[in-house]
Amino acid sequence: MERFIYIVNIAIEAVFVNKSRSILTALGIIFGVAAVIAMMAIGNGAQQEILEQMKMVGVNNIVITPKSEEDKSENEEDDGQMAVKEKYSPKLTLKDAQSIKKIIPTVERVCPEVSFETYLQKGGQRGKAKVAGITPDFFKVFNLDLSEGEMFNIKQLKDGKAVCIIGPDIQAKFFLDEEAVGKYIKCGFIWLKVVGVLENRSVSEAVSANLGIDEYNKTVFAPIQTLLRRFKDRSLITGSSLHGGGVIISGRSMFSFGSSEEQNDYNQLNKIVVQVKETDQLIPTTEILKKMIARRHSGVDDFEIKVPELLLRQEQRTKDIFNIVLGAIASISLIVGGIGIMNIMLASVMERIKEIGIRKATGATKKDIIFQFLAEATMISLSGGIIGIFLGIALSKLITEITDIQTIISGFSIVISFGVSATVGILFGYMPARKAARQDAVDSLRHE
Repeated sequence: MERFIYIVNIAIEAVFVNKSRSILTALGIIFGVAAVIAMMAIGNGAQQEILEQMKMVGVNNIVITPKSEEDKSENEEDDGQMAVKEKYSPKLTLKDAQSIKKIIPTVERVCPEVSFETYLQKGGQRGKAKVAGITPDFFKVFNLDLSEGEMFNIKQLKDGKAVCIIGPDIQAKFFLDEEAVGKYIKCGFIWLKVVGVLENRSVSEAVSANLGIDEYNKTVFAPIQTLLRRFKDRSLITGSSLHGGGVIISGRSMFSFGSSEEQNDYNQLNKIVVQVKETDQLIPTTEILKKMIARRHSGVDDFEIKVPELLLRQEQRTKDIFNIVLGAIASISLIVGGIGIMNIMLASVMERIKEIGIRKATGATKKDIIFQFLAEATMISLSGGIIGIFLGIALSKLITEITDIQTIISGFSIVISFGVSATVGILFGYMPARKAARQDAVDSLRHE
């Protein structure tokens, strides 16, 4: 044991005597370990972000939305299907949703949704917000829970009662110093009773735009029949809708639609979300839906279908490939660092031939010489690994601060990078150590 401690002390002394060289030798390991940790942190962050997005869009969902007039015009011009304009389509309606649920056996749930932009008012507070009409399955499909209150009951849904569930941002703005459940809030010219408050669920603007996920925190949810009966049913063409584009109550318009596109939107629904039973049924169900709705709409291409989960999985595969490439590049840095250790240690052996001869002449064995130089290489590698870990953690946090890219540092990445750095030190330090041990004692003493 004493012999072991003595050799280790010699190795430590040799490392500290040549501080600059030791630091330069360890740089490859330092940056290699830091790069591996940072790249794996980025990969973990991307994976977590995808999982969160999947939770937001729900599992096995297919989203059907109406096409805008611009999109339909472009498709007609591109395909030369001008005759399609003459065909009649009832647009996206509740009957479409009911038919999907009734006819397609692979469907688990169907969630029709209608929404409007309106003004909310309570006391002296007033602000613009979105009010959405939904069915009970909506909360199950999108994994939404309540922090307060309860879900809509059957009677409220069937009779279109004036009740609502609000997002936490609505609660924070209009019910700051009081309980929201049981109170009333004015949506347009209709008073709705708050029966529940959603748990907080934030959605970034990028995710909302790419996947069509609504900002639930800022939305008022009501039974779909409540909106169609009490607010507006766009599928019904009335004198008031022709003149004002909104529902007229006592000479006043409940909603003000500023653009002609909004005034000419006759889709009863804004969206239909279809949840299938199994993931492998997503693509075949999507194909059936396309044919079924096209037939119901007389062949008019006035709808589009997206499968958010497939889009996310494709994005995940792209990010995985990107992370593998980055990880491979970072790993090469460790190998380069190991080669640097080997080269410096070989140079050190050539410089210390006389020292090796003296040690052998005073009783050191080949194993002692090998262990001494191997200990030096391992110490440089381990110290570089430790510094690299701290640098990698700092770099990961810096990436998050500067770029807003989510990074998650895992213990696995730290253990792997540190273990690789130690292994690199041992493997690349062995060759110089063996070369030192093979030096002839007499020749070494004669070396100048």
